Amino acid sequence: MNRRILLAALGALALAGCGGGKPGAGDPGTLTVAATAVPHAEILEFVKPILAREGVKLDVRVFNDYVQPNVQVSEGRIAVNYFQTGPYLDEFNKAKGTHLVKIAGVHIEPLGAYSRKWKALGELPDGATVAIPNEPSNSGRALRLLAGEGLITLRDPSDITATPKDVVQNRKQLKFREIEAATLPRVLDQVDLALINTNYALDAGLNPTRDALAIEGKDSPYVNYVVGLESERNDPRVQKLVTALRSPEVKAFMERKYGGAVVPVF
Repeated sequence: MNRRILLAALGALALAGCGGGKPGAGDPGTLTVAATAVPHAEILEFVKPILAREGVKLDVRVFNDYVQPNVQVSEGRIAVNYFQTGPYLDEFNKAKGTHLVKIAGVHIEPLGAYSRKWKALGELPDGATVAIPNEPSNSGRALRLLAGEGLITLRDPSDITATPKDVVQNRKQLKFREIEAATLPRVLDQVDLALINTNYALDAGLNPTRDALAIEGKDSPYVNYVVGLESERNDPRVQKLVTALRSPEVKAFMERKYGGAVVPVF
């Protein structure tokens, strides 16, 4: 009898552990959000008390890459994510066959060019090694920034997915290394210049407004969005998250904490 009771109890635990669906699905008051550490998870931590007052418990899952947050949301294991730009999402959906949608824009993180060897872009020597992100939306973004600074010319200046193959003029004969975005701060000592996304720059202790030799302007089209499946758009918890992220309190927090490195778009 005791053995049967034990087996039944273990079976119940197994079923509970398999629970299916995304985290928080069994708790209508919990919303699970995937994010990269800086600044997204920091901003989400700031809004936790705001959402708590609205009856929503925020469960923040931190990732150090750009792929898994989308994979887990597309598979329904996490409700929404907050880490990516519209062009990156478009490329991801196209490459992976997913159907994630932009739910709300929150901020811009101007991409910057950094160096530990040179104090200005004009000091870059001929044949300098330049590290850029290795996926299309961010490589194009990096190359467009360099083109805007007059270092290169692109075949189509409006192409947000440009690669080094699209460089038609390269007056300094820059040598491009395409590297995973998260790794770029770690190779900064090994290259002449690195084009780094602000979230990874901040995480590495870089100050974009002080340390970047060139940085995107506030008119950058690379807005960071809350992203999810279409079915999540009308979830009351997600709507409360969006309202909180676009609140005056969060705008003031971004401006105070990041000093222009994270720019609200609301």
